[in-house]
Amino acid sequence: MLIEFSSAQLFILSVAIVWSLIWKGIGLWYSARNRQSVWYIIILLVNTLGILELIYLLFFQRDTNKD
Repeated sequence: MLIEFSSAQLFILSVAIVWSLIWKGIGLWYSARNRQSVWYIIILLVNTLGILELIYLLFFQRDTNKD
């Protein structure tokens, strides 16, 4: 079975993949840097088009500027 995609569908899929990879990379970087291994594993395994990564970055990332 061969699935055919239109050019618009391929464009949307490409944008979604790039968007997801960017946020996944940022989320993984900060979770590794902050030594939050549970978040690292969750972000690595769960694909949510950047939603989980944004939630982590906005609400659960440790503030490194605190004393």
